Amino acid sequence: MGKTVLLPLVCAILAFWNVYVVKAEDAYKYFTWTVTYGTASPLGAPQQVILINGQFPGPRLDLVTNDNVILNLINKLDQPFLLTWNGIKQRKNSWQDGVLGTNCPIPPNSNYTYKFQTKDQIGSYMYFLSTLMHKASGGFGALNVYARSVIPVPYAKPAGDFSLLTGDWYKTSHKALQQILDSGKALPFPNGLLLNGQTQSSFSGDQGKTYMFRVSNVGLSTSYNFRIQGHKMKLVEVEGSNVIQNIYDSLDVHVGQSISVLVTLDQPPKDYYIVASTRFTKTVLTTTAVLHYTNSQTPVSGPVPAGPTYEIHWSIQQARTYRWNLTSNAARPNPQGSFHYGKITPSRTIMLVNSAPVINGKQRYAVNSVSYTNADTPLKLADYFNIPGIFSLNSIDSAPSGRTPYQSTSVMSASLHEFIEVVFQNNENAMQSWHLDGYDFWVVGFGSGQWTQDSRKKYNLVDALTRHTTQVYPNSWTAILVSLDNQGMWNMRSAMWERQYLGQQFYLRVYNPVPSLSNEYDIPSNALLCGKAIGRHHH
Repeated sequence: MGKTVLLPLVCAILAFWNVYVVKAEDAYKYFTWTVTYGTASPLGAPQQVILINGQFPGPRLDLVTNDNVILNLINKLDQPFLLTWNGIKQRKNSWQDGVLGTNCPIPPNSNYTYKFQTKDQIGSYMYFLSTLMHKASGGFGALNVYARSVIPVPYAKPAGDFSLLTGDWYKTSHKALQQILDSGKALPFPNGLLLNGQTQSSFSGDQGKTYMFRVSNVGLSTSYNFRIQGHKMKLVEVEGSNVIQNIYDSLDVHVGQSISVLVTLDQPPKDYYIVASTRFTKTVLTTTAVLHYTNSQTPVSGPVPAGPTYEIHWSIQQARTYRWNLTSNAARPNPQGSFHYGKITPSRTIMLVNSAPVINGKQRYAVNSVSYTNADTPLKLADYFNIPGIFSLNSIDSAPSGRTPYQSTSVMSASLHEFIEVVFQNNENAMQSWHLDGYDFWVVGFGSGQWTQDSRKKYNLVDALTRHTTQVYPNSWTAILVSLDNQGMWNMRSAMWERQYLGQQFYLRVYNPVPSLSNEYDIPSNALLCGKAIGRHHH
C-alpha cells in the first residue's frame, strides 16, 4: 500500500522541482530610480536637465534574457510622468508599457514599481520619459539585453561594449518647448547634437581588440549618420535582429532606432574621431567624441570625417542592405529564418498616411485625418473596467479617407493572431520615423512616390530584418508585415516627438474576446488609477 501512496508523492516532488528549476533560471533584478531636476551645460550654457539617480543620461540598464525586472520609480519632478521601455515587447503585459494609453502617470512625490520580463530579444534598446516633452530635457538611457550563457550569439564576445546615446538637443527647457507646441507652432531647428549628454565623450580600447558600439538615436526629430575615423564597422544586431554582418564606413540612424556594430581597433595607436552629423537638414549639426587607443600618445587630428548630408537615395540603398541572418538562433531554440514570414498571406492591409494639418488655427499632426488626443483615463483601464466614453473602436480608418482632419482618441481594433500588412505612406517633404510598442515587425520594402498593389513585387519576402522602428523617406512609402501575437493596447506612434505630442499616433487594440491568462496577464495589483478609473476595484 505504501508504494502506491509514495509514487504520486515522488511525481509531485519531481513536478515541483521542474517548476522550481525553471523559476530559478529567471533572475530577479531590483532597481530604485529617483527622477529629479538638475543642472548641466551640455552646449556650454547651464540649463535644467532631468536626472535619474543623479545621472544625465540615466543609468545604463543591463539585463539578461528572461530577467524579471522590479523597478521602483520615484517622481521628484513637479509634473506627472511615465518611463517607457522602447522596443521591449512586454509580452502579454501592456500594463507595463509606460505610455498614457496604458498607464496613469506617476504623480509628483509618488512612485510606481514596474514589473516586467525581458524575453528573447538580445540587443540594444533605450528607455525614456514618454510624457509631454520631458524627453527633451533628459530622463533617457540605454537598455541592453544580453544573452544567457546557454544561448549562442553569432559573433565572438567583444572585449568591451559602449552605449552611445546620440540625438538632437535644445537649449530650451521641455516646458518652453511644450508651450511652443501648445501655442500652435512647430519647434525651431535644434541647437546641437549630443553624444551621451555631452560634446566631448571618450571611449578607450586596446589596440587589436574588438569592441561593440551600441548606437541609439534618442533625439526628438533628426536622423543622423554615424562613423568612426579610420575604422570600419561590422553591423551585427538591429533592435533584437541578428543581421547579415556587412561592413560599413558610416551608418544612418533615424529617430528612435538602435544598432549594434563591432569595431576592431586595427589602426596605428592614436586617438580617432567618433562623429555623428545630421541628415536631411539644411544646416548640418555635428558632434564628435574620441576613440582612444590605450597605447596612444597622439590626440585626434585631421579634418573631422565628412558624412552624407542630403543624399536620400544613398540612405535607401543602405537600408536595403540590412538583412536577417537566417541561420542565427536569436534567443529562440529555432533559427530566425525558420519563421517564413514571406509565405503567409496577410489577412488585411492597413495604410497609414501622415499629415500636418492646421486644426482650429493650430499646427497639429495626424494619421488618416485623425489627430490623436489623450483621454483623461488610460485606454487600457477604460477597457478593463468597461468605462464608456473614453474611446471608441475603429475611431480611425484603416486607409486614408480624405476626411477633413479632426481630433479624437483614436483606437484601431485587431484580432489576436492576425498577420497584417501595414503601409506607411508619407506624402510630406519631411522624413518620418514610425514605432510600434509590443512588437517587432518585418520591414519588407521602401519605395518612392505612392504605394500600389504592384509595389509588393519589390518586397523582400526572404530575409527582411525585424525591428521596432522604421524610417519612411520623404514622398515615399515603407511597408511592414506584423504578426499580431501579443494581446494588449499598443501605441503606434511617430518617434518624432513633436509629431507624436501633436497627434501623429494612435493605439492598436489587439484583442481576443475570450479572457485567458495565457493570452494576457491580469491588471497589476499596484496599478495606479486616475481619471474615471479612480475608485474602481481590480476584479
